[in-house]
Amino acid sequence: MTNLDSLTSDSPLVLVGAGKMGGALLSGWLASGLDRNAVVVVDPSPPADSVALLDTAGIRPLAAAPDVTAAVVLVAVKPQIMASVLPGLKPLVGPGTVVLSIAAGKTIASFEQAFGDVPVVRTIPNTPAQVGRGITAAVANTRVTAAQRDLVTALLSAVGEVAWLDDEGLIDVATAISGSGPAYVFHFVECLAAAGERLGLSPELAGRFARATVEGAGELLYQSDLSPAELRKNVTSPGGTTAAALAVLQAEDGLVPLMVRATAEAKRRSEELSG
Repeated sequence: MTNLDSLTSDSPLVLVGAGKMGGALLSGWLASGLDRNAVVVVDPSPPADSVALLDTAGIRPLAAAPDVTAAVVLVAVKPQIMASVLPGLKPLVGPGTVVLSIAAGKTIASFEQAFGDVPVVRTIPNTPAQVGRGITAAVANTRVTAAQRDLVTALLSAVGEVAWLDDEGLIDVATAISGSGPAYVFHFVECLAAAGERLGLSPELAGRFARATVEGAGELLYQSDLSPAELRKNVTSPGGTTAAALAVLQAEDGLVPLMVRATAEAKRRSEELSG
């Protein structure tokens, strides 16, 4: 029996919120072979993309929590509406239920306050989960069993890698690096395209070159066993054009200190939201 096989219609996974991330997870679970009858979706108004997925899978979203004790309650609603949603989920939680959150800024303690002394896993996924290439940081309270941890790992692995943390405080660091990180990469593409325009390329060509370069470099990194440093060195000929550009990016006021400042600010904001 696989971990996902432990989920049944009598002891289901209840997905609360079928937005972009909830929908991505659901798609990954179904593709991994999870029985659709073992999934209950609670969302009074799922987005159009998720409606199409639910229709194809034959899953009817519910407006409120059903009368069932869940194996997993996965909370995937926006933090702003969490306080109004959690009380209605309490009947789903029994002695063997693990509460799994993918909501930014909501601590383990906030879920313990809502549900009592129950197993809770707090996570921070990132948007590449939508294409099965995400990475999710996860941290558990002391009530999570080894079997529940394995089940959560299987659920999150359906959309990419999983990294378990021992300290909940590191969630704020993971948020700054991997949670927000895709936006940094997208902005780098924008900046590279803007540089191309300033050097004489048309906006269309500059955008094509920048996007294809980052897409290709990312795929090369994904497929290669070499470290990023080794891959960089392989592109860099001594005294060549790449070396000239890297001399700027690796200067004392170059990319490293800029990224340190940027991610430190993201971590600070994450800590504020968690407080």
